[in-house]
Amino acid sequence: MSTLAEKKAELAIHLLKFERVVVAFSGGVDSSFLLKSAYEVLGGRAVAVTGRSLSFPQRELDAAQAFADRLGIRHFVVDSEELEIDGFADNPPDRCYICKKTLFGKILELTRAQGLGEVIEASNLDDEGDYRPGLLALSELGIHSPLRAARLSKSDIRLLSREMGLSTWDKPSFACLASRFPYGERIDPDRLRRIDAAEQFLLEQGFVQVRVRFHDQGRLARIEVDTAGFELLEKSGLRDLIHDRFRELGFIYVCADLKGYRTGSMNETLPA
Repeated sequence: MSTLAEKKAELAIHLLKFERVVVAFSGGVDSSFLLKSAYEVLGGRAVAVTGRSLSFPQRELDAAQAFADRLGIRHFVVDSEELEIDGFADNPPDRCYICKKTLFGKILELTRAQGLGEVIEASNLDDEGDYRPGLLALSELGIHSPLRAARLSKSDIRLLSREMGLSTWDKPSFACLASRFPYGERIDPDRLRRIDAAEQFLLEQGFVQVRVRFHDQGRLARIEVDTAGFELLEKSGLRDLIHDRFRELGFIYVCADLKGYRTGSMNETLPA
């Protein structure tokens, strides 16, 4: 089995195959590591691009811009409003495919117009073990995935990020807000804003790894938190505070999922 050092060296080998790269950059753990790694290998020939839409909270965009600024990396922002894509708002099981095909198509347009190089993205080895229709879109568009090529897992990336001194090494996992809706539950701007406001409120109360899932036409909010989050829910008065705020946001019922936070929980509704 390859060591971390060997995997990092393998990643550098993959990156050196490119003259110039454009890193699809969300500001999360994986893409921050990839961007920093590409910059170490290619210097100013590595740039970043981030998509802006209602499903990507402003706090995440601000964090991505700040990260790129700290490293002195050229950073582009492209507008890619998923709700304008035909079929996306209906939230079919291949929603992620629809989104990725459009977003990366716009990134490719930018890179070709600016002569910026090959587009790379930050899916990792663990993404191969879950339902990820967006990976098909990346393959069809010829987008490169160096972290998967180097067989880097999420835990590998966190460890290497810490060794590199990246502040994102222990950043909570994040997925676009569209992932908070069961397949078939329609997505619209108001619903995205309600979910964003609900999660922002929980973050302000001290929760770190959290999801608010949208159910029953917005009557029910299902909260997923980690172990520390369950402990925080025991804090006197906090549950009432959360309930009252969520009622203000239009939810009637508010519950905590006893299984807690997990990635891709909406995929549990798909046929085996």
